[in-house]
Amino acid sequence: MAAVSLRLGDLVWGKLGRYPPWPGKIVNPPKDLKKPRGKKCFFVKFFGTEDHAWIKVEQLKPYHAHKEEMIKINKGKRFQQAVDAVEEFLRRAKGKDQTSSHTSADDKSRRNSSEERSRPNSGDEKRKLSLSEGKVKKNMGEGKKRVTSGSAERGSKCSLKRAQEQSPRKRGRPPKDEKDLTIPESSTVKGVMAGPMASFKWQPTASEPVKDADPHFHHFLLSQTEKPAVCYQAITKKLKVCEEETGSTSIQAADSTAVNGSVTPTDKKIGFLGLGLMGSGIVSNLLKMGHTVTVWNRTAEKEGARLGRTPAEVVSTCDITFACVSDPKAAKDLVLGPSGVLQGIRPGKCYVDMSTVDADTVTELAQVIVSRGGRFLEAPVSGNQQLSNDGMLVILAAGDRGLYEDCSSCFQAMGKTSFFLGEVGNAAKMMLIVNMVQGSFMATIAEGLTLAQVTGQSQQTLLDILNQGQLASIFLDQKCQNILQGNFKPDFYLKYIQKDLRLAIALGDAVNHPTPMAAAANEVYKRAKALDQSDNDMSAVYRAYIH
Repeated sequence: MAAVSLRLGDLVWGKLGRYPPWPGKIVNPPKDLKKPRGKKCFFVKFFGTEDHAWIKVEQLKPYHAHKEEMIKINKGKRFQQAVDAVEEFLRRAKGKDQTSSHTSADDKSRRNSSEERSRPNSGDEKRKLSLSEGKVKKNMGEGKKRVTSGSAERGSKCSLKRAQEQSPRKRGRPPKDEKDLTIPESSTVKGVMAGPMASFKWQPTASEPVKDADPHFHHFLLSQTEKPAVCYQAITKKLKVCEEETGSTSIQAADSTAVNGSVTPTDKKIGFLGLGLMGSGIVSNLLKMGHTVTVWNRTAEKEGARLGRTPAEVVSTCDITFACVSDPKAAKDLVLGPSGVLQGIRPGKCYVDMSTVDADTVTELAQVIVSRGGRFLEAPVSGNQQLSNDGMLVILAAGDRGLYEDCSSCFQAMGKTSFFLGEVGNAAKMMLIVNMVQGSFMATIAEGLTLAQVTGQSQQTLLDILNQGQLASIFLDQKCQNILQGNFKPDFYLKYIQKDLRLAIALGDAVNHPTPMAAAANEVYKRAKALDQSDNDMSAVYRAYIH
């Protein structure tokens, strides 16, 4: 983004990390928050979330000038809610300005009329006015004597506070505690700074005094790290970490009563096992919704954060524990291994497995959990890392229907929709079928792009044509762009889509149903793995066609 001239109070589009540009407003930072050294930046509060951050000036654009451009490239549910919040803010601001304008005109008219009636036109009237003023001063003096020093001080403080809340500072003069923030306040927002704004929760209202420090400050965008997997350490840097007496590490949003839209977080203690590509985004959104989450990650030490905790401890201290790991073996080890989930299960404890595994594995896990008096739900998710970060996953659930209902606020935090598919095993089967279709489609896209190249056709033109036709989709565009740019940073690991294809083929074999397309695609992914593409994005299957 190009550098622009901005001021305090301006509405902007702010770009932070891998997130798309988001609508926000330049505001004063909390008193105890120092401005980062280096490049010039502004403190931005984002609409539709409780997130805020210092944003470099080159990563900011004026809101109105780039509104249409941003709306075209961002289609997510939460993004639209954020834009709606901006528009509501602007409508309220406009309405308040109009009301202030009418009130000012009426007041001026009344003052002029009063002045005409009270204007002295003789010496006698002047003397009367002088005597009247003397009486007023005398009464004021008597009143002061009756007021105690304490009440006078309180009255003085209240008057000062009201004046501070109602009167905007003079342009260009920063407050005493913010000398480093030399940004003049935008005149377009002066009229609404003290007014209530229902859709912008952080703005102080007439009944809510201005606070010295924003209670949401540590409730920050979680997934802003250059590493593909957001580690435990990166999360705890931005959130309040509470050490429980049990030894488990509990992460809680700074404001645990936060409500996202009309969804209220459950009061149940939530556990989460696995902070990989998908798990990190899920935990982020659970926290943003106001849930209290206790986490454990089996590979945290490779990211430089050693937890020293166990799945059993998390399960024993939480009401509902979610898990999201890579494959059937990892899912079994997590439950049945040393200090595993099964050792923490007691009657009433709930376990939700979000891993993509086969129906036999999930059925086995359900049986051992229930045998200990626990409750079980499978809930694999359809999506990728970006959708996980955005809280736009599709959740496929099966098993304990009551537990599915208990997970309602959690599922709404992490996904755009959820499906209940009946008995245990149904969600696993449906998830494998979904990923079989997706994996086969990705292999076909790669095949088409390479065929275009070897026949002398433009790959970009092929993409443009596909984007104008019936196959047009965000998935198609993103994966083709990956290939054209040679950028295979993982959003969905190639090794995992190959695993899902393998399991889907086995599912077909179990019911004697042919899966020739999936089988062919699986061979291409196996070749890509042999070319050392396992830890790249699934779009790296393209490289299997050019070697």
